[in-house]
Amino acid sequence: MQVNWTGVYPAVTTKFTPDDELDLATFGLNLDAQISAGVSGIVLGGTLGEASTLTESEKDQLVEYSLEKSAGRLPVILNIAEGSTRNAIAAAKRAEKLGADGLMVLPPMRYKTDHRETVTYFRAIADATPLPIMIYNNPVDYKTEVTLPMFEELIRHPHIQAVKESTRDVSNVTRLKNAFGDRLKILCGVDTLAMEELFMGADGWVAGLVCAFPAETVAVYNLVKAEWTEEALAIYRWFLPLLELDLHPKLVQYIKLAERLAGIGTEYVRAPRLPLAGEERERIIRIIEEGLHTRPELPTLII
Repeated sequence: MQVNWTGVYPAVTTKFTPDDELDLATFGLNLDAQISAGVSGIVLGGTLGEASTLTESEKDQLVEYSLEKSAGRLPVILNIAEGSTRNAIAAAKRAEKLGADGLMVLPPMRYKTDHRETVTYFRAIADATPLPIMIYNNPVDYKTEVTLPMFEELIRHPHIQAVKESTRDVSNVTRLKNAFGDRLKILCGVDTLAMEELFMGADGWVAGLVCAFPAETVAVYNLVKAEWTEEALAIYRWFLPLLELDLHPKLVQYIKLAERLAGIGTEYVRAPRLPLAGEERERIIRIIEEGLHTRPELPTLII
């Protein structure tokens, strides 16, 4: 299925049973909610998907199940976060064989590559597969920044089509647009900056709190793109305390708790993560319940 790199792409969580096995039934429940809300694709195996704790077999199951469940209704994107070029290429080829529609690729893990190494890494993956690629640019968490000069080289490769923009610098959207126009699709990767980046011309949103609030996330995107600014702002201002849960090291636990309280997920995480407890859990519950209690009525968008 073709990936257009526009719209809302949930970075979906991986659902587990109390016995630490994949919970595909609950995963499917959440996927149905995302599709019903009108998301444009899903990203499997990202940070929210607890990718570093998943086995290759489990990643395969998630891809296969997502493709079967979505039945061609939206693209299925697999995240690649590896420490070596060899392993990243193997993961890309595996995703292609399974039928994934595209890839989100992080720079090499653990080693901070320089300009030449970073470009060579991404190009080697793009050479190894026909799948379209979105580069995940998050120097805050992963230390390696993919700079404009790097992108100038990378976009010569037709398979490199988009960037998940997570530098935390809203003006970087304008820099990318000025440099590359529509050649490189830009998807905001930071929930609390999404509306701002969409107004600056970002093409999409790789979202986190969408996992618990899919309709509201899609509404913000659609309203901004339709230039219904006041309506979008009203939802976004309600949404912001919830979106801030995406910025914490425990974002997985926070968002999974939100999924459970919203009725489309569970709290089970994989160790070393542990479910929230004590005062922290009560504080996060209060934030989520306040959001649920004051959930806005979404306007009907007529274009």
